[in-house]
Amino acid sequence: MPDCSPTAPAALSAEAATTAAMPARRDDPLRGILLVVVAVFFFSCSDATAKYLSQTLPSIEIGWMRYVGFSTLLLPLMMRGGPEVVRTARPGLQVLRGLGMLGSALFFIMGMRYLPLAEAAATSYVSPVFVTILSILILNEKIGVRRWAAVLVGLMGVLIVIRPGGAAFQPAAIFPILSAMSWATGVVITRKMTGQERPATTLIWTALTGLAVLTALLPFDFAVPTWREIALGGLIGVVSTIAQWLLVQAYRYGDASVLASYSYIQIVWSSMMGYLVFGAMPDHWTFVGAGVIIASGVYTAHRERIRQKERAASQVPAVA
Repeated sequence: MPDCSPTAPAALSAEAATTAAMPARRDDPLRGILLVVVAVFFFSCSDATAKYLSQTLPSIEIGWMRYVGFSTLLLPLMMRGGPEVVRTARPGLQVLRGLGMLGSALFFIMGMRYLPLAEAAATSYVSPVFVTILSILILNEKIGVRRWAAVLVGLMGVLIVIRPGGAAFQPAAIFPILSAMSWATGVVITRKMTGQERPATTLIWTALTGLAVLTALLPFDFAVPTWREIALGGLIGVVSTIAQWLLVQAYRYGDASVLASYSYIQIVWSSMMGYLVFGAMPDHWTFVGAGVIIASGVYTAHRERIRQKERAASQVPAVA
């Protein structure tokens, strides 16, 4: 799996599609949709657990627990693959990708310390906007007027959610935005390495990069956890892994352009978790802004599907 960061389901869908070693496709969209819905439920559970732990533990320590679980679950893969599975032709890009995914996880945890779950999740949905922008800067992609319009609409949705200058504004709202930017950086770097690296190699480098950085930072921001907190930290790793595995499985049964929109149901799960666990109910502006951001993301995914079809058609040789 990629990093366990629970941000931006649309971007997460793209990430799963580009990094996972996929078994043979089976056309069963309904099963794929159900798997996505269950996967984002588990991601919301992971979010709620991390938010709960953030009340007593530093963000770096929570992230470290998550990466310990992530790396531990990859041990069988590393042992089975041997030194070959770790060997990479693009170590610099692998480290940059790992740092992007690490930043995504840490910034999101930092945001959840202060923000309601639903608001943090809604703000992080803006990652497809950043993917579009970074694709221009890093991949030299050409973006048309309609996709630029979708970018502006997505940014407007973020402003509706966080409402800068209003009484409800919290400076911590910047953290989910930084999380989305970090995630988008990782996604674009993944695209840049497409066809050059094995998925297993990328996953291992992501896990080890994050674990190494967090282990170095841990002594500077550490609180002795209770056994209960250790158990909850382990739960985050397990639940996130289950969620990612379900998401990868979903892409065996349906197209990314179809499944991506259903991942936005996470706003429902996050709202429920926020209310049941923390007694926090998002206001109507959060849902309005989330709707605007989701519309932007769905349209971006639609345009990406059209561009993929156009690229595929241009590569088909003409028949005499």
